[in-house]
Amino acid sequence: MIHVENLTKYYRDFCAVDDISLDIQKGEILGMLGPNGAGKTTFLRMLTGFLKPTQGTIRVKNLSVKTDSLGVKKLMGYLPESAPIYKDMLAYDYLYYVAGIRGILPDDIPSRIRSLSDLCGLNSMMHKPVGELSKGYKQRVGLAHAMMADPEILVLDEPTSGLDPNQIVEIRDIIRQIGKEKTIILSTHILSEAEATCDRVVIIHKGKIAADDRTENLKAAKDEERLIKLSVIGAEPQALRELLGRVQGVQQVDVVGGPDNTLTATLTCEEGSDLRATVYLAIKDTDWLLTELSMETQTLESIFRQITLER
Repeated sequence: MIHVENLTKYYRDFCAVDDISLDIQKGEILGMLGPNGAGKTTFLRMLTGFLKPTQGTIRVKNLSVKTDSLGVKKLMGYLPESAPIYKDMLAYDYLYYVAGIRGILPDDIPSRIRSLSDLCGLNSMMHKPVGELSKGYKQRVGLAHAMMADPEILVLDEPTSGLDPNQIVEIRDIIRQIGKEKTIILSTHILSEAEATCDRVVIIHKGKIAADDRTENLKAAKDEERLIKLSVIGAEPQALRELLGRVQGVQQVDVVGGPDNTLTATLTCEEGSDLRATVYLAIKDTDWLLTELSMETQTLESIFRQITLER
């Protein structure tokens, strides 16, 4: 569907995107993650034809962004981080105006607006000025704008930025529904959003791709060490440390004190090991009270921090 090869963008001496290559498949929801300034927005602007690359190629359904930018744009709907909407217009009037620009026949415009209003949850807001809407509803209007011409590809730059938790969930649900029929590329700082919404995650750091895989594969690749967390009452730190250190497969024991004579231990275990049963039996033979025993697995947040901090 989309082929990107050796894509690079310089702003004078600063390299914002550094030799990125990737393929995006039809029907895929791709999440672009990265710290501020990583190059996500620059990449999306080049992908949609709004910025010219310093070097590299972008092909969308065998159309080159360089030589057939208009043809590529017809295949895409693009929602920037701040939706470019006219705030003094009623939501319905604004969408009617957009429909005309996108070449929709006048007789077809009302039904298209109704369809997008249902999809984006705008029915109760269509006759209100856009400027009086909450940011969540403004984003919905912007999403309806991006969807107006029924594009095959939807590009969303921080679609939930600045929204409250309820609005984030609502926009996420809309994206999931749209993703059943379209290819979606979205950038986000909200890692739980990417984990819940995207089929695949690309982590960009300092203009380069630092990771590219399905979420579950990233977790498996980074889950080289297993961590077990436990809390006990009535133990001495050194005694707890020595007992757990003798458990086969435990590589490191870290113990910290807490309130009410509670000690919390974090065990670093060998790759692929689940030593909870063995640890439980070791504690059981003492007179200590075990109050917590759990396995800590890698999350997308921990993987993101590991990748972006170690480079």
